[in-house]
Amino acid sequence: MGTGTSIGRVRGLGAAKEGAHHWWTQRVTAGGNLVLMLWFIASLAMLPAYDYATVTAWLSSAWAAVPMALLILSVFWHFRLGLQVVIEDYSYAESRVIMLFLLNFFVVGLGATAIFSILKLAFAAQVVS
Repeated sequence: MGTGTSIGRVRGLGAAKEGAHHWWTQRVTAGGNLVLMLWFIASLAMLPAYDYATVTAWLSSAWAAVPMALLILSVFWHFRLGLQVVIEDYSYAESRVIMLFLLNFFVVGLGATAIFSILKLAFAAQVVS
């Protein structure tokens, strides 16, 4: 059956052939974001203080640094998927490629910076201790 048929649309096989995958990926990252944000809020609430030394000591543990990095990855991936849909739905063909390129560059650059910051704090605390 062609992708233009009703059954093709129901199966998520539109022109890009990956509509259902994109939809499921957004839902999975949303679930991951929920779990990891609850962990993050609970972890912050249990800290005795919120000064640099306390937060650095907290992030020096793999039990904090790894979930924090996973939170960054999940949030930025979810962010990228959502904005990709907005760009594809509301931009014109001429600017769509440029906007998707800029979106990818922004998400990878900012995500890498955030993960670098987490790793720098985690490993710097290990050296100083």
